[in-house]
Amino acid sequence: MMPPLYAGLVDDASLLPPSPIGLAEAAAKHREHTTAWYSGLIGALLIPASAVGAEPVPRLAAALVGDIPVGALPAMVEKLRAAGMVVEQVEAAVARRGEDPQPGLATLRSFAATETAGAAAIGARSEPGTSGENGPDRVAGGRAPDLTNGEPGPRRAGGEPGPDRASGLRVWAEIPLSWGLLGALDAVAEARREGLPLAPKFRVGGLAAELFPTPVELAAVICACRDRDLPFKLAAGLRHATRHTDPETGFTHHGFLNVLVATLLAADGGEVAEVAEALAATHPVPLVEPARSHRDDARPLFAGFGAANVVEPLTELVRLGLVSGGYE
Repeated sequence: MMPPLYAGLVDDASLLPPSPIGLAEAAAKHREHTTAWYSGLIGALLIPASAVGAEPVPRLAAALVGDIPVGALPAMVEKLRAAGMVVEQVEAAVARRGEDPQPGLATLRSFAATETAGAAAIGARSEPGTSGENGPDRVAGGRAPDLTNGEPGPRRAGGEPGPDRASGLRVWAEIPLSWGLLGALDAVAEARREGLPLAPKFRVGGLAAELFPTPVELAAVICACRDRDLPFKLAAGLRHATRHTDPETGFTHHGFLNVLVATLLAADGGEVAEVAEALAATHPVPLVEPARSHRDDARPLFAGFGAANVVEPLTELVRLGLVSGGYE
């Protein structure tokens, strides 16, 4: 069994550019991962909207990555549902770096509100004693109940599940780490207080040095999410467990284990400097013991990240002695 600390940590990003495989192959490989001994580590299959074309849509649960205009997402979601896919999550950028994130965030918030209302209506029709095709033995509109196989998902800083568990679909707003960030986080927090399944996602890497936040900058973002009771996802740059410099590009990448330990500290009330220290560690020694001591705890704040090859982060966790390697 996968320790709860790592449950659903790694989304399957094998289809994201520059992927050499198609939708059918990615779906088949994802099914293999979700039936393997390490299945508890695996999150959603990330499917870019641009990859949905001539190939048949696989009948599985997945997350739609909106590399199309935000306003076009509702139609794409309904298209995938009609084809038999269970769209568990939608991830979409609300603005480019330097742009005001509020207009795109408002559009995504409206989409989340519509989804929540639809899920509530389906739930009401599915109460015991109802009848018809939307009754308790059938899930309408392609929505599905909790598909985590009993593994605990990320908890909020206070330990309670967020409102995203109550809806058939979770919405992740990718917010640039630039001007307007704190106001956007305030807007997301307000939406969650209203019961909407909305949460932030941040890009922490890319093709330019300025796309990699410093440990202090990322620590401030983590603490801002902690203060607003916001779970978050990360994208790009998390190639290895610990912080490291890519010898080919010279870019210094954050480590996913650094982020995990940093969020443990933040959830326990750590200040920005303490959280930044964990993010800055370039050796696993100061990270392994905190991770090991919390292995049976639900993960706070950090909902997960995507990996083109989900076996790579698994291998690093096994080598660090944090996951058993299938022998438990």
